[in-house]
Amino acid sequence: MKISTKGRYGLRIMVDLATTDPEHCVSIKSISNRLKISDKYLEQIISSLNKAGLVRSTRGAQGGYKLAKSPSEYTVGQILRAIEGSLAPVACLEDDENQCPHCSDCVSLYVWEKIYEAVNDVVNTITLQDIIDHAPKQL
Repeated sequence: MKISTKGRYGLRIMVDLATTDPEHCVSIKSISNRLKISDKYLEQIISSLNKAGLVRSTRGAQGGYKLAKSPSEYTVGQILRAIEGSLAPVACLEDDENQCPHCSDCVSLYVWEKIYEAVNDVVNTITLQDIIDHAPKQL
């Protein structure tokens, strides 16, 4: 499994929003300048976060984006899945029930399930607040 730049930037965007005043919206331009991500690319990523209900958008002169909930209520898994989709290491584990015609006699399925379980155990337990708490002091 490899996390794309969209996934990595999405997590950075969420941390950025989590470290700003929760009462005020943050503009795309402001986020773009701080994180050195192009406006266009940032808009694509934040659109996915917005569709997933992870951020709220406000239009107008004072508009922009802010978190929909507190940083402690978001897991890394939620954020990555909103942008990347499934975090399964192989396609046959993407559905709730394995649809692969070879799953009953697959010699490597055990390995893929263990990898998927380990990834989920990590990303589903780390919150945005945990990232902020463990970040270098410049945040």
